[in-house]
Amino acid sequence: MASERFILALDQGTTSSRAIVFDRAGRAVASAQKEFAQHFPRPGWVEHDPMDLWSSQSAVAAEALSKAGLSSEAIAGVGLTNQRETSLVWDRETGKPVYPAIVWQDRRTASFCERLRRDGVEPELARKTGLRLDPYFSGTKVRWILDEVDGARRRAEDGRLLFGTVDTWLLWQLTGRRIHATDATNASRTLLFNLETGDWDDGLLELFGIPRAMLPEIRSSSEVYGEVDGRLYPGGSPVAGIAGDQQAALFGQTCFEPGMAKNTYGTGCFLLLHTGGEAVASENNLLTTVAWRMKGKTEYALEGSVFIGGAVIQWLRDELGLVGSAPEVDRLAETVEDSGGFYLVPAFAGLGAPHWDPYARGAALGITRGTNRAHFCRAALEAIAFQSADLIACMEKDSGLPLKELRVDGGASRSRPLLQFQADLLGVPVVRPTITETTALGAAFLAGLAVGFWEDREEIRRIWKEDTRFEPARGEEAMEPLRAGWRRALERAGGWERPE
Repeated sequence: MASERFILALDQGTTSSRAIVFDRAGRAVASAQKEFAQHFPRPGWVEHDPMDLWSSQSAVAAEALSKAGLSSEAIAGVGLTNQRETSLVWDRETGKPVYPAIVWQDRRTASFCERLRRDGVEPELARKTGLRLDPYFSGTKVRWILDEVDGARRRAEDGRLLFGTVDTWLLWQLTGRRIHATDATNASRTLLFNLETGDWDDGLLELFGIPRAMLPEIRSSSEVYGEVDGRLYPGGSPVAGIAGDQQAALFGQTCFEPGMAKNTYGTGCFLLLHTGGEAVASENNLLTTVAWRMKGKTEYALEGSVFIGGAVIQWLRDELGLVGSAPEVDRLAETVEDSGGFYLVPAFAGLGAPHWDPYARGAALGITRGTNRAHFCRAALEAIAFQSADLIACMEKDSGLPLKELRVDGGASRSRPLLQFQADLLGVPVVRPTITETTALGAAFLAGLAVGFWEDREEIRRIWKEDTRFEPARGEEAMEPLRAGWRRALERAGGWERPE
């Protein structure tokens, strides 16, 4: 192993930081993970300590190298992937954050977004950015910091403060505070990036009151940004790939052609469809985003988010006490042929794309005297699949690209009944790969391509291996009545908490 070279992927997530060492065959040879504190100072506010993000990520990098028995010289390149939209502002000279990182889940700027919406700003903003006017994205978070932290706006206008998403913060730290940059995927999640020009938009910066001097340089997702500082692990190695977590997973699943899609079944579900070299504007309430930028060429994706995916399984276990473990949900669901006409709509936090209904609430419909635990389990799994199928239908309408297969990852992708029902609903194969760490793997691929560790996408395509393929087993005639029942259930859950 001493003479081999490897790629180190750093995966900075919402609740933990991970580091994985990959070999040339795409195998994980060592990994380390460290959780960090979540802070909720007020209802709807979610914050991280920026130093926790950095210290946890640097610690797991050193731990993973130690587990693999590798020196820094064995690392051919470092790839970064990160929780998107989370926003940080820090002092250019001292390196000290002026305020905690405001996390993507934070809702404190909702009233400001609503005010801009009433002013009629959203159509132009959506045209430029491909996004919606929502607290989810970075622009309103940065504005809040500049307005609410004493002296911050004056310091920003004097050129003393820097802004970045988590990738930018980590890159700045890794390179000894020398490189202030981001990649196009993360830039496209800020509400400040113009999809047409591929750069920061002066009109949007003016709208949000953000000085351009704060912003990082936008670079491609696969290039050498700089070297890791010699005092850190792995010192001297090039940082050569950056992508937001969902785009990294799309690349890790080798969805390189228009019409290829991946779905990550985590707490929520994130579904991305590669649309090629032109940004496709959504007419069905999806987001248009950069998939990646490489060698001067930008490729795009449509994205849809399901708020409650695998979390409905946790709800059955922790809140209702119907099961003792996630695998038990699968075992029970497979004891019944179907859900017996029972539908579960897990709109616990409203409905995400394509409905965008913050007033929807969870609903259980079609209960009869014969409804039992097994039906609850099956309906929960089917709800995840129904929500994902709704996104696919919108993506196909927007793009005109028919789905050939769906590649899947994330914790809930271990569920066989879920993936089989998903295949039946979509009428196309659902494919789970042998390497399921697709987010970190995507970051590794992007870095490896930049330093010649892998030659091209074709070599990477050969690394990706299929583990299990779920072929559709039921035809349209059997599935349409189930879809109709789901649509009726959605109607009843919608708008439940809407103010009178």
